[in-house]
Formats: sequence, structure tokens, C-alpha cells
Amino acid sequence: MVTAALLGTERRALPTDVHTPGKEAPIALLDAAALHTVRRRAGLRPAPAAAAPEPAADDPRPPVPPAARRRLATLLTDQPGSGGGGRRGASPDLMELLPQWLALANARGYGAPPELLPALLNAARGRTDLRPQALTFAGPRALWLARLNPDWKFALRATPGGGVALPSTDDAPKVQQLWEEGLFAERVALLTALRAHDARAALDLLTSTWSTERAEDRLMFLDSLRTGLSSEDEPFLEQALTDRSRNVRCTAAELLSALPDSALAGRMSTRAASCVAVDHTSDAPTLTVEAPHECDAGMERDGVTPKPPTGRGERSWWLGQLVESAPLATWQPRLGNRTPTEIVALPVADDWRSELHAAWCRAAVRQRDVAWSRALLGTPAAPDAAGPGAVSLAERAKLLASLPAAERAEWVAGFIAAHGLSEAFQLLGVCAVPWAGPLGRAVVDSLNIARDAGSYPWSFSGVMGLAERCLDPSEAVRLDALTAIPDEPENASPGAGGYWSEAFQRLVTTLRLRAAIRDELPPP
Repeated sequence: MVTAALLGTERRALPTDVHTPGKEAPIALLDAAALHTVRRRAGLRPAPAAAAPEPAADDPRPPVPPAARRRLATLLTDQPGSGGGGRRGASPDLMELLPQWLALANARGYGAPPELLPALLNAARGRTDLRPQALTFAGPRALWLARLNPDWKFALRATPGGGVALPSTDDAPKVQQLWEEGLFAERVALLTALRAHDARAALDLLTSTWSTERAEDRLMFLDSLRTGLSSEDEPFLEQALTDRSRNVRCTAAELLSALPDSALAGRMSTRAASCVAVDHTSDAPTLTVEAPHECDAGMERDGVTPKPPTGRGERSWWLGQLVESAPLATWQPRLGNRTPTEIVALPVADDWRSELHAAWCRAAVRQRDVAWSRALLGTPAAPDAAGPGAVSLAERAKLLASLPAAERAEWVAGFIAAHGLSEAFQLLGVCAVPWAGPLGRAVVDSLNIARDAGSYPWSFSGVMGLAERCLDPSEAVRLDALTAIPDEPENASPGAGGYWSEAFQRLVTTLRLRAAIRDELPPP
């Protein structure tokens, strides 16, 4: 019957017991199939029922209020790409509001509505950026569902230990048993949890099996020591400097350089200080640089990579690594007790300025040194958008991350006022959300200036997207005036005013939606 259905009754004869020629053959075939199906089901012998799954773990968090539940259902049913022809128009992008909804719900301690968990897991399956927030909000029931549906296995992979319950960190025998017998993901999760609870106990656990671990596993385990890193870890990390894996050696050196009182930091300080000095013989004090002439065995042992990347000189490559790894406290006594700002302002001989300042930038980011970050950033209104020390806006963005949130926002607002939005996109991404008032006003004022210039808004689509996510919702009232279609200047691009009006309408609507979401998720 299956063959006749696939090939057609005209090409394959029906079984003799149901043979019906002509136009009635397809109907006879379907009738026979229906009869066969009923006969087969009726003849099925009962079998023992499969064991029911264990109940999902309880979620002690309070459920979201009804209005917030309805809002979440709306956000989850919005499909990206459903707009017309790629033009967004004035409608907000609901999928971009979903991460913010989840972040706020997690911050306020709400649990997920059970009936929306399948839709939430499907959304997280399609968007990896959504997974951390979605799985946190979904809680233990998401792991329970993921074990029953292969489409949601990502939830188990994304959860430390694959969603397996870890023993209490105070239960030493079970901790030791899991460490010796568990799967790799379980061991990483165990070490991470123990490190946060008792850093010394985690180090002892790692030391007990270190010599028998695979190189790639040693690297992952070593990375967990970033949590609670202290001088107690130094002897172990010094030993790891002789590891047979180059990646393990480099990671150990990086961790040691983050301990300003470590022996490695002292060695790097001595080497770096010998390369930089103040020359007082010229008209003005000038920094002179004498880069290393070789990368000796001691430098290699302390994490200096001897072979530079293509197009990079060996000596400048070695110098950058030494200065980057040396404690920033090295430089003030070495360079005449000057402040970081005064040191950065000194001229540097023989075109070493960019190399030296770039290494200081990396050191300031690694050591999260606020004073050096301020000095290397310089003033936001400086004519050079790259600043006195940073070699790129990306470096400046990293330096900004070391500053307090309010100071960071004020600095970026000043930068926008001096250089405009086209240079500021990377800097806006490191500012705290929602943007502080001065920063939000600087962004809106710059967008307004661009609109008045008569250009199309598409060049600012990235900044507009950031504004939808990061502007304070209270700014919506001030933006209402910008939603009207402006009078177009003579040299304006055709129809630009209408496009700007749509963009500002979308921004205002999105801000009001964010305000509604905030009101619908009050602190429980």
C-alpha cells in the first residue's frame, strides 16, 4: 500500500484484496490504509508504562506580576525580520527589548512563568546573546525541560557542570570524589564554585591532581584562579611558569603580573625600568627608551613571547611586553617622582612614544589603575581624538572602563561635544545604563545637529540603536519635539526629514515601552 501511495495507483496495482480499478482506486487505497491502521492499533499489546520523570525542582522566586507576564508573552512572539523591505519605520524592535526585560526581571529577583518557558527557551536557542539572561530567569525548570527535549540541550551545555547539582563546598569527601571522578564540565564548575567559597581549598584541590591533568584542562583550571587571586597563589603560579604548555605558562605569567608584590612583577619592574629613563641634558626633560636587544631565557620563563607577529619589530615587541607586565607603581620613583599625568606629557625620543604609551595603556587596563587611565585618556576635548596615550578609540574605551561610572559618562559627553558621534560609538558602549543625564543630552543634541544638517539618519543607525537601549526613559518627553518632520534646508538629502522623524518616533516609543516595563516589574 505504501508503494502504491508513493508511485500512484495508475503505476502500481493495489493489493488483490482491495483491488478497485479506475478513478475509485485512490479512495479504495485510503480506505484500506485507514482500516489497516485501526486493525494495527486494536491489536497492540499493552506494555508497562514508562517511568514518569522526576518533578522539576521548586523555584522559590516570586512570579512576575500579570502585566509583566503579558508583556513578556508579547516580546517572545515578536519575530525579527517581519518588517517591510528592511526599513524599520517608526515601530520599536521588540526583540531588542527582550534582553532588557530579562535583565530587569533578574535584577529584581523574579521567576519565570512556567507556561512561557518553552517560548523563552526557543528564543534563547536562536540567539546566543540571550542565553545567559534567559537561563538565569528560567531557573531550575529550564534544566528540567532541557533534559526532556533535545532542541533545548544548549541549556545544559551553558550551565556549569551541565546542570548537575554540585555537592556542598563544605562536604569535603563528596567534593574530592567529584573532583577525581567527575566529567570535565563538572570539575570546572566545582572548582569555580569552591574558589568563590574558599580560595585556598580550591587551590589545594587543583594542586592535588595538577601533574596528571591534560594541558588543555590545566589551562581552563588555571583560569579559575582569577577569582580571589592573592599572594597565596604565587608559589603555585611560579611553578606553573615552567609548565610544558606555552599557553599555561603565559596565563600563569599574566596572573602573577596582576599581583603587584609578586616576584615576577618585581622582575618585570626591574627589566622595564632599565629600558626607560629621563634625559635631563636636552632643553626639556625627555624620556629615552632603550629596548631589549635579546629575549633571554628568564624573560621567556616570565611569559615574554620571543617571536613577534608579522610586521612587528622584535625589540619593540619585547619592550611592550615588559612595560605591560610591570607594576605601574614602578614609574613614579623611576621618572623623578612625577605624577602619571606629568609622565604621559613628557616627550619621548626616537619615535618610541606610541609604543611606550600603548604598553602603559595595556598595563592600566590590566591593573585597573584609575590615575594612569585618566592620564592616558587626557581631556575629552583634546584635538587628537586618540588621546595622548591611547593608539586607538578601542584602547580609550578600555581605559574608560576603569573609571567610576559618573566620571566615565561625563568624559564621553565632553568627547561627543568636541568630536561628534561618529568617533564616539565604541566609547558609548562602555558607559553605564541608563546613560547619565549629561551624556544622554549630549547624544540627543548631536543627533539633532545631524538632522539639521540635512543628511540621512542611516549613518547614525548604530548610535540610534544604542540610544534606544541606553537612554534614560525619562528623556522621552524632551524628545517629543523632534518627532515632527522638519523643514528641509536647500542642500538636504531628499526625504531626509521624514526618515529622521521616523527614527525619533521609534526612539520615543521605545523609551516609553522601557518605562512601562520598569513600572510593570517593581521590586517584589
